[in-house]
Amino acid sequence: MKIVSKHIIKGAGYIKVRPEEDEDMWHLYNLIREGDNVRAPAIRRVQSVSATGSSESHRVRTTLTLKVTRIEFTPPVTPTSGTGEPSSPSTPVEPTASLQITGRVAEENEHVKMGAFHTLDVEANRDVRIEKPEWDSISLERIEEASQPGRGAEVGAVVCGEGTAAFCLLSQHMTVVLQRIDIPVPRKRAGSATAHEKGLARFYDTLYQSFLRHIPYANPTLRAIVIASPGWVRDAVFDYIMAQATQAGNKGLLGARQKFMRVHVNSPHVHSLVEVLKSPEVVSRLKETKFAREGIMLDSFFKMLASDEQRAWYGPDHVALAVDRGAVGTLLISDELFRAGDPEVRKRYVSLVEDVREKRAEVLIFSSMHESGQQLNQITGIAAILTFPLDIEVVEAEEREAKEEEERQKAELHGEA
Repeated sequence: MKIVSKHIIKGAGYIKVRPEEDEDMWHLYNLIREGDNVRAPAIRRVQSVSATGSSESHRVRTTLTLKVTRIEFTPPVTPTSGTGEPSSPSTPVEPTASLQITGRVAEENEHVKMGAFHTLDVEANRDVRIEKPEWDSISLERIEEASQPGRGAEVGAVVCGEGTAAFCLLSQHMTVVLQRIDIPVPRKRAGSATAHEKGLARFYDTLYQSFLRHIPYANPTLRAIVIASPGWVRDAVFDYIMAQATQAGNKGLLGARQKFMRVHVNSPHVHSLVEVLKSPEVVSRLKETKFAREGIMLDSFFKMLASDEQRAWYGPDHVALAVDRGAVGTLLISDELFRAGDPEVRKRYVSLVEDVREKRAEVLIFSSMHESGQQLNQITGIAAILTFPLDIEVVEAEEREAKEEEERQKAELHGEA
């Protein structure tokens, strides 16, 4: 995402940005909130009346400013091949994300009146101006992350089983499932393995063609290509891809051989990517990436919860108590919590993050478009690994006593008055 212009004084003002890819739509979804003013190109249907009284409608392109009442993000829709027949490589249809912003018109122009409702469909490579009464630290941090040059998919993954495969790209904030294939492979029967072998051959060929279309193996920003599966499938898939690349003289794919990693997972489904990202070989290759660090720390949290629960707290109230006592070593928080409809709730979480950072502890903001973020959302969206053990019951009892003492002192002061 490109920053076109920026004008912020004492926390208030606007930033004009130019989204360029799906991940930028996700960033905008997390940046824009109810009450913000958003200005962007739009298409509006306009009716005109002629001198004879006849009317006709036509569509005009204009620029609208809306005071936001609702924002909706639709992730990329995954094409599924039930028959196993891929589309032509020359005309691939890639899934794309979409973003719709609804609100009342805040600036009148020749085509629309003040207060009229409209929905903006945000388009790639068209400027969007976001004006806020307050740009908090989380919003400014996201703008900075989104505008860093050289971003893009860092991991390509094929999660497969016998006859099934899902093709994914992982970037800092999104996991995009590009395509799923499901090819019937008959069981191998004694005396006649022909049907089984034909099914496997069809599966491998379909997988290879889909791999060429969806995994940007020659892109220098792609740091790893993971083939994950239960059992032996990952090895057979890798061998087939390399054999086909050799036969076709595909120098780009052969040159990317060092990027490939074969990882065992227990299930041939996309949610196994969490398992992939915490495997030692993947951790070693991707240790500097944001989403790999998140996967490692979420795994550490669950292990801590099982072995030493007094150092693993979760839930907004409990984590806030741990922050107050300076016990948080690592805060794990989902970006979903910052999208709260109530601005006071968002301020609470922003303040919590700032408090932890002031104490020089680590903060990891998980994307709910990654599997690890979805797992965190299942346990309230916020958790903490503590630097020293705290007993929740003891802390809550201390809080109650402190509150009762405060109320008693207030009552005494009121009585003296």
